[in-house]
Amino acid sequence: MVDLRTTYLGLTLKNPVVPSASPLSEDVANIKRMEDFGASAVVMHSLFEEQLSHDAFALHTHLAQGTESFAEALSYFPEPDDFFVGPHEYLEHIRRAKETVDIPIIASLNGTTVSGWIDYAKQMEEAGADALECNVYYLPTDPSETGSDVEKLYLDILKAVKTHITIPVTMKLSPFFSNPAAMAHNLASAGADGLVLFNRFYQPDIDLDTLEVKPNLVLSSPFEGRLALRWIAILRGKVDTSLAATTGIHTGLDAARMILAGADVAQVCSVLLQKGIDQIGTVIGELASWMEDHEYTSVKEMKGALSQQSCPDPTAFERANYMKTLMSYPRS
Repeated sequence: MVDLRTTYLGLTLKNPVVPSASPLSEDVANIKRMEDFGASAVVMHSLFEEQLSHDAFALHTHLAQGTESFAEALSYFPEPDDFFVGPHEYLEHIRRAKETVDIPIIASLNGTTVSGWIDYAKQMEEAGADALECNVYYLPTDPSETGSDVEKLYLDILKAVKTHITIPVTMKLSPFFSNPAAMAHNLASAGADGLVLFNRFYQPDIDLDTLEVKPNLVLSSPFEGRLALRWIAILRGKVDTSLAATTGIHTGLDAARMILAGADVAQVCSVLLQKGIDQIGTVIGELASWMEDHEYTSVKEMKGALSQQSCPDPTAFERANYMKTLMSYPRS
């Protein structure tokens, strides 16, 4: 039997497969099913910053301000009733989940400013959350805003939250920093207990029939995992913090690749939405089988075995690989 145990955010987990934030965790019964199928921890669905300082009526009034010039802008914001829970209900949801399962519960806050986060981060800790994932979903559109300004936003949020809670804090990152390695290093130095690579920015689409810009949700494919794989491999051993891989992990083989690159855990989402929560057990089983076939006795042994620091050809993660890949394409 292989030893699937791993350490993430200072927590000892029975295996590296963790369901990421999704609508599935809005139901405590689903969280229990995740545990029953082998999940070692669960990241809760996100509480949005916009929900923190407004009740349903005030939220709608706040979002409506300024839209008289562009009335269609209202269509991009959810109606108050569309939010699954408000902030107080979210805290109760954490308490109920903790009473129902024995695995760690990781709360999730989604926002872009420091205000409002601090109080609710503390309340999430008091409700029983074992860790907090900060999802800074920020898309800079102001031409006068510099890269340093954007980086400072992430660092300010992390420092503020870390000052007020004692549970581990992990930052869910965008892949679009000018130097992801430097940003990761700065966050680790500022106290981040973990980094989640990478956040998916959902892209709008244009409806050619109605000539409207519409939100468009496309679930991940395994190919998308290569971006996280590359940067986790580069960061492993260079930053003193836990590393979680997310996006594109659909099978146990996908999880194995991430662990070999250096991930402590592999977060799954799209495959659960597409095929069901029972896929957690399938992913764990496939990972264990691959390890046995390749004579790995533990996750600890394989973790980072093919990171940039450990692999036989470190240039495989850099520019040399770009040239080699292009040259390898078959010519007609």
